Amino acid sequence: MKVIAQTGHEDHAIVTILETASGHRLECVESVQPPAGRDEKWVLLVSTLFGCPIGCPMCDAGGNYHGKPTLEEVIGQIDFMVDKRYPDRRIPCRQFKIQFARMGDPCLNPVVPDVLRLLPERYDAPGLMPSVSTIAPVGCEAFLARVLEMKNRLYSRGRFQFQFSIHSTDSAVRRRLIPAQTLPFRTMAEFGDRFVQAGDRKITLNFAVVENISVDAAVLLRHFSPERFLVKLTPVNPTYRAVENGLTSAIDPLRPVSAGTLTRQLQDAGFDVILSIGNPEENRIGSNCGQFLRSHQEATAPLTDGYQYPIFSD
Repeated sequence: MKVIAQTGHEDHAIVTILETASGHRLECVESVQPPAGRDEKWVLLVSTLFGCPIGCPMCDAGGNYHGKPTLEEVIGQIDFMVDKRYPDRRIPCRQFKIQFARMGDPCLNPVVPDVLRLLPERYDAPGLMPSVSTIAPVGCEAFLARVLEMKNRLYSRGRFQFQFSIHSTDSAVRRRLIPAQTLPFRTMAEFGDRFVQAGDRKITLNFAVVENISVDAAVLLRHFSPERFLVKLTPVNPTYRAVENGLTSAIDPLRPVSAGTLTRQLQDAGFDVILSIGNPEENRIGSNCGQFLRSHQEATAPLTDGYQYPIFSD
């Protein structure tokens, strides 16, 4: 793969645009979480599609869809980032997290479970922990079954993260925020019943919390067991698409207390709650969820809270 452009900072995150042999382009990200060093936690984000057909109104990676990378093209992104740091592919990080969450929904590419199968034999990484995040598009049941098989075979006892991104408990609003047919909550909950075994991590229900959008703890509790599911609340990150669509974050990343009322409501319903606010530098780099370097390169209007680092092109 050929490096086309890169931005970021060694102490936070580096975003890379790679061109494959087929001439298509993928984005991948490596990041650390200060003050922890790379030996403590190293996170890689890889793309599973060329572009994305969904077009969520808060995500800059939507549109410009050109198909599905091959197995070699998906795992090639990981090889690129690993080989730069650890040429012998011995990765000593206490937690080595690989997130299939940069560009495209992983459920739309059937090679992802095969990547999961190959990781433990490809890298000497005791801290390896894959993470799959999906909107759960209709028709993904076979994909989910294969992910479950890989988790049970290779990543049991808490060494795998799985996330449903749902953003609202109101089905009509959810369709606006995720403009695709998705599995009903009932089916997600049934998957959780099969997925979460003794020692496993709970499945995450992720909400990028938009101002004036419903996140109802009672609705969640009707469908999801707090024994198998937890809730993650995140701000809406600064993206061109969010600005264009008038989506304002209900969580101020500089004032975590702004999530206090919603957090208490969810906790009172019995859910564990994670308030996930990224490092502001990652917004300025363009490495956080929903941000996408190619969108910034093509933009004509400025974005004050994101994409502030210089881009180095080949």
